[in-house]
Order: sequence, then structure tokens, then C-alpha cells
Amino acid sequence: MRRRHAVGLAALIAIAGPMAGAALAEGDKSIESIEAYREALKDGNPAELFEAQGEELWKKPAGPKNVSLETCDLGMGPGVVKDAYAHLPRYFKDTDRVQDAESRVLTCMATIQGIDVAKYVSAGWGSPEKDALNAIATYVSGMSKGTKVAVSTAHPKEKAMVELGRRMFYYAGGPHDFSCSTCHGQDGTRIRLQELPYIPSQKGAASGWTSWPAYRVSAGQMWGMQWRLADCFRQQRFPEPIYGSDVTVALSMFMAATANGAVMDTPGIKR
Repeated sequence: MRRRHAVGLAALIAIAGPMAGAALAEGDKSIESIEAYREALKDGNPAELFEAQGEELWKKPAGPKNVSLETCDLGMGPGVVKDAYAHLPRYFKDTDRVQDAESRVLTCMATIQGIDVAKYVSAGWGSPEKDALNAIATYVSGMSKGTKVAVSTAHPKEKAMVELGRRMFYYAGGPHDFSCSTCHGQDGTRIRLQELPYIPSQKGAASGWTSWPAYRVSAGQMWGMQWRLADCFRQQRFPEPIYGSDVTVALSMFMAATANGAVMDTPGIKR
């Protein structure tokens, strides 16, 4: 009986071995096809239209003061947009906060243009207000394309933000006890053959950080990182985070700081 059992097990292994190898090979081919699809999408990326729109909004006089955002300080000095996104999020002395691109633009809109930004924060996704912020973030990020991520963690509040972002990444809750790490805390995981970047690693964080803002082909919309994070919260069945809140900036800070040294490749394009 034992001998027959051993022979049966050996036969199963002999059959399963080639099948597993074939499945892995098929998986590799599928991933190669997906990568080829992504490369094809980059040709004529619609995000370029949003980038141009963002530049127009950046330079257009608006608000009660009827001035543009061209004197906005994104951390490299008033009016300097080139390479600024690659250094964000960062600490700003005037607000005494760590801010990302979107929250910093809101500050500039309020202080420079005199705009009541509450309506931009509370507006729904896909609204003219959110679309404008996504377009501006796309323009700002595009000005860092090809630049290495260099996010500072020297200031105490920057260090605290990285730590808060790390804690949020592993925090599990909601009806399904999900966390960011459920999907992005293991190396080599996939959903429907789509690779899920391992965010705690430099390579994974770079994959999750350097290609956003990005155009979502399936939605026909331009998404900034604030929107991307809000969608992650939705999938976790968490309450939607407040736009530009410390929670969202902290998660961005954790990813960006972990991705330090990677090259920005925005605006991106996703399925």
C-alpha cells in the first residue's frame, strides 16, 4: 500500500512539474504582453494634453487678485517649477507643514490668488475643480521628468511624516481588515496578472511613485497621486481621506522617500 502511494505521489509530481513550469512560462509571456501594451500606450499619451492644460492654468491670472501662480514657491524658490516635483513632499516654513504638490498648489492659490480653496478640497472627483488641480499637478510633475527623486528627510517634521506614512501603510482596518501592505507589502504578488509593486523596497516604491500623475485609460481621466490614494482607500473600504490631508501626504512621503534615487517618468499612463 505504501509503495503504491509512493508511486502515485511520484507520478503526480512528474505530471505537476511540467504543468507548473508551463504555467510560469505562460505567466511570463502574459507579463511581457502587458509590458508591450504599456509601451504602446505611451505613444501619444493623452496626459500630454492635461500637462499643457496645467501649464495654461499655472500661467493664467485667476482669483480675486487676478494673478497667476507663476510666483508660487514649490520649494525651489518663487516661480521655479523645474525639478520641483522630484523634491516633493517637503517641509515648508511658511505653512509649518510637509506638503505635496497638490496641497502646496492649494496654498499658493489661497495666498497668491486669494481663492477660497475649500470648494476645491470638498469638490468631487471628476469635478472642474479637481480636474484643474490634477492638470496643474501633471504640469508640475512633467517638469521633473528625467530627474532623480531627492526627497529630504532632514527636518523633524519630514522624518515624522515618513514614519506616519509607514504606519499608515501597515495600518489594517475597515470591514475587510485591509491595509496598503495587503496588496503592496509582499514581493511578486499580482492581481489579474497585474504586478503589484512592493512599496517598502526602493524599486517598488519607484514603480508606485515616479509614474504618477497618470492618465487612466480605463477611466478616461487624469489622476494625480491624491486621487490614486483616495481610490486605494475606497478599495480598502475606508472612509475617503480629505484631499491634501496629512494622511495622504504622509503616504506620499513614505513612498517618495523610499524611492529616492529613482528617475521621475511623469506624466504616466495606466490601463
